[in-house]
This record gives sequence, C-alpha cells and structure tokens, in this order.
Amino acid sequence: MSERRDRIRAAVPARISALASRARFGKFVSVGAVGAVVDVTTLLVLTEAAGVWAAAANVASIEAAILVMFAVNDRWTFADAGSGSVGRRLVRSHVVRAGGSTLQYALFVGVFYGVTVDATVFGVDCWLIAVKGGAIAVAMLVNYVFESLFTWHVQE
Repeated sequence: MSERRDRIRAAVPARISALASRARFGKFVSVGAVGAVVDVTTLLVLTEAAGVWAAAANVASIEAAILVMFAVNDRWTFADAGSGSVGRRLVRSHVVRAGGSTLQYALFVGVFYGVTVDATVFGVDCWLIAVKGGAIAVAMLVNYVFESLFTWHVQE
C-alpha cells in the first residue's frame, strides 16, 4: 500500500507541472479562441439563417469546433507530445472532450432556456452569443486538463 501511495505522490507533481506550461496553455487558449469563433459562427448560421432549434444547432457547432481545434492542437499546441496515430488521438480527443462538451451543452441549455433575456441587436440574439461564450469558457478549462493528460500525455 505504501509503494502505491508513493507512486501516486510522485505522479501528481509531474502532472501539475506539465499542466502549468504557460506556453502550452497560451497556445491552447489561442486555439480555443479559433474554436469558439467556429462554434459561435456555426451556431448563429444554423439558428439565425437556417432556423434550426438552438439546442440541436449547439450539438453541431460543438462538433465543428472540436474537429477544427483537434487539427490545430495536434499540429501546433501538442506537436511535441502526441503518441499513436492521428486517428487514435482523434478518437481519444472525442472521448476526453465528451466531458467538456457535455458540460458546455448542459450550461448552454440550462442558462439559455432557463433565463430569458431579450438582447437582440440588429436582429441577432446576443443572449445566445453570451451564454454560448460563457459555456465555452468553463468547458475550455476542463478540456485543457483532460486533453493535456489523456489525449497528448504531456506528463510523460
């Protein structure tokens, strides 16, 4: 039991240290900003131009952002850390991001449909954008931790 505890104690600082990389976190946030633009743009096009129900459009916009962010993170943010094939990393990324995506979706649906705010400017629902942005920010932090540790194994 003591040996197992010692291994866990040794592993925790390595993981925290790997997550504390300012350069990597900055890249992740930059890629997240690109993903957020893809996410919000897709959401707006689907809801405002195509008339798709916001909850359904949100699923499509999240997936579009995940694919774009994976491609950029794989080539830039975590270029020195990835192991295995691109397909394997993509599957791992989707599994890992399921938590952040579920959190983002739940926050979006709960707040957007639970709190009514009329914030239409030039025919665009700004409340939709504000709620989406807040949900993205919360999910980004969750995704950074889990993507770093489980998709790209930065602690190794």
